[in-house]
Amino acid sequence: MSTATNHGPTPGNVTLWASVVHEHDMISTRLLGFWLYMLSDSLIFAALFTAYEVLSYHSALAGGPGPGDVAQPLHAYFETIVLLTSVLAFGLAMVALKRNQPRVLFGWLVLSALIGLGFLGMEWSDLARLVQQGDGPQRSGYLSIFFALIGVHAMHIAIGLLWMAVMLVQMTRNGLSVLVVYRMANLKIFWLYQALIWTFVFTFVYLRGSI
Repeated sequence: MSTATNHGPTPGNVTLWASVVHEHDMISTRLLGFWLYMLSDSLIFAALFTAYEVLSYHSALAGGPGPGDVAQPLHAYFETIVLLTSVLAFGLAMVALKRNQPRVLFGWLVLSALIGLGFLGMEWSDLARLVQQGDGPQRSGYLSIFFALIGVHAMHIAIGLLWMAVMLVQMTRNGLSVLVVYRMANLKIFWLYQALIWTFVFTFVYLRGSI
């Protein structure tokens, strides 16, 4: 049993993409557990978006900048393109995983991580710009929730990039084992979810704030 866990079959022999019904395997069971975790993560972002809506009114600005002053939709648009490009590269990495092409998988995953790192830098530059202007999170309730929302998303992006780095090391050491396959599947869910959250940030924070 331990041998199957540590040195499992290659993706070609794993039922991860099977079109017919089989008994439950380790990958599908752990994917279900990770989906449950993502539901709890959704509650965190739901609370942040709710707080942002409440604190975006004039009474919470305390004389500081409001959504129209903070929002830079053009810059956020380029951020969105960068993040979606990283997601595309990760999707191509998963295609390579399905085809059992470890070198192609490695290359696409590295590219996805590098593009994601660029997005993280752009995201943090938004916050650094406000701090340099004297509009830090302590200035008003609105800026506090703005920094919290963008900061929590940036933290998730950083976790995803660290996860990619760990997967690159594990693929180099263990190849495409069952553990690597299911961890890549979990990472795919996590990374796509961050792109989904960013579309909400782009729409409700930057686009709506610029109106």
